[in-house]
Amino acid sequence: MSDLLETLEMETGSLPRHAVIWLHGLGADGHDFEPIVPELVGRQWPPLRFIFPHAPVRPITVNGGMRMRGWYDIGGVDIAHKQDGPGIRASIAAIEQLIARENARGIPAERIILAGFSQGGAVTLAAGLRRSEPLLAMIALSTYLPLHETFPAEAAKPSLSVPIFMGHGKHDPVVPESLGAMSRDWLKAAGCPVDWHSYPMPHSVCAEEIRDLRAWMEPKLR
Repeated sequence: MSDLLETLEMETGSLPRHAVIWLHGLGADGHDFEPIVPELVGRQWPPLRFIFPHAPVRPITVNGGMRMRGWYDIGGVDIAHKQDGPGIRASIAAIEQLIARENARGIPAERIILAGFSQGGAVTLAAGLRRSEPLLAMIALSTYLPLHETFPAEAAKPSLSVPIFMGHGKHDPVVPESLGAMSRDWLKAAGCPVDWHSYPMPHSVCAEEIRDLRAWMEPKLR
């Protein structure tokens, strides 16, 4: 993954001073969360640059080796075990390249929000919490903390104070809410300020979640 990931970009106004890098879930692509922008962004918000990267195409073991866009391989239905450490770390490096590009375009880490859904949310947590230069915030939807065994030793202390929004469906058949809640507890035990939200939905995003996310993001963009 030495090459920069292909991305889609949307700017809500001219000369944005904040960026949101949003990572899609397994089998989707950067277009997946484009429609969320007009629903999420408040009228009084400063201009934002949304970056939606496409994950690389790779074989996914749990899906019979079918090739699809994914941030890392999934070895089985019990996603918390047999994790693809090399794949996750390669995606962390790829996201770091995108953050560095924003830095070069004049947006420092402290004005970047890293967000993701499902696999994208897992990479969001894995990447954001290992940064010596902390981000503005992290958004982790319908997801879990990967590489949790090495997390305490590898987490960067400055990033443990970055606010995290976690949202999860009570009826999620893909990433069980119990795994999301366990991840929340691991993060809180490390001192992370996690804002947890649970919704009566499956593995998806709902209007109430978007409203809660808008209210959570707004004061951070002032």
